[in-house]
Amino acid sequence: MNKKNAFTFFCLYIAQTIPMSFFSTVIPVLMRQENFTLTSIGFLQLIKLPWILKFLWSPVIDRYSVTVNDYKRWIFSSEWVYAVIIFSVAFLNVNTHFSTILTLIIISFVASATQDIATDALAVLSFKKQEKSLVNSMQAMGSFGGAMIGGGLLLLLFKQIGWNSLLPFLALFVVVALLPLFFNKTLSIQRETEPVKRANMRDILHFFTQRGIGKQIGFLLLYYSAMIGTLAMMRPYLVDLGYDIKEIGKMSGFFGTATGLVASFAAGFVIRKIGRYHSRILFAILILFTTFYFYFISLTPHPEIQLLYVGILLLWGSYGMATVVVYTIAMDSVRKGREGTDFTIQTVIAQFSGICIAALSGHVADKTGYSGLFLFEFGLALASLVYVLIAFRK
Repeated sequence: MNKKNAFTFFCLYIAQTIPMSFFSTVIPVLMRQENFTLTSIGFLQLIKLPWILKFLWSPVIDRYSVTVNDYKRWIFSSEWVYAVIIFSVAFLNVNTHFSTILTLIIISFVASATQDIATDALAVLSFKKQEKSLVNSMQAMGSFGGAMIGGGLLLLLFKQIGWNSLLPFLALFVVVALLPLFFNKTLSIQRETEPVKRANMRDILHFFTQRGIGKQIGFLLLYYSAMIGTLAMMRPYLVDLGYDIKEIGKMSGFFGTATGLVASFAAGFVIRKIGRYHSRILFAILILFTTFYFYFISLTPHPEIQLLYVGILLLWGSYGMATVVVYTIAMDSVRKGREGTDFTIQTVIAQFSGICIAALSGHVADKTGYSGLFLFEFGLALASLVYVLIAFRK
């Protein structure tokens, strides 16, 4: 695999993730400091709506993209809009221009989501089948690394230098992250001589009418479910065990995301070595073991911190590996000329499933306690493994 190409895509993925992670982390803190209600802070999740709805404009990018330069234009223009908005927000006062800031952030997320569509489509077209697991490692590493920096390091810098001083550097980083793509002349796709594609909005519906697509949708809905529910309740679980915010940040925010980053890097090589089918099974077994482990330690009122670290290692490690295999198989399940549309639809299905499972997990935990929750997640993990074994048996 071309190392220059891999590094190029890593930079693109981390560039879109760091600002989003920072805003998603710092805005709720600022709102609470200004005495916003918890209900209004909960509605803040809507700022991520562009990333759920991005499939609606993905056919436009497919329709007008044929060459590498076409995709580059989408990426460069989107990232410049992203950077300019971040830079502009730096000059606004959080207390007096909060609504304006929130509106601009939502617009910036639309630009970032557009960059993501074009980047994913270019990744599908630029790498051979045996290389796609590695480029998806770059994507997952960018996501985990961006979350660790945006939600951790930048939050500490924010406390030191403030909103107005930090954001210009964040905007500059988004622009600098484009340089590897700008100077990369080795990227190529095999369809550059074909006529312009005619993707349209009907392609979104046509994706769901493909023969055999049902089992892929079932996989996307189910494979993540056990991990997402456990991840959603991990911080509340640690709070109830008596750990403070600083300790939780160290355990889950830093150690957890760092584990996910390393695991996603390793997953690319594992998938390339043993193939999609066996990787899917192997990672599903790891998820099953992880959920059982949490059920086991939750039977103890106050598990030792070493046991919790092992659980966090298993949780984020299995999450990182599962992310890569889901992305890789999603790349395999795209139609020619509809790469951006099909890949985006599949990632949105997985994300939407995660949101639903996270909400349901909170309800289960309220009714049955953490032991009941982790037993529920174990059941989901078992169902996922059985589904993979049956639906994708050779």
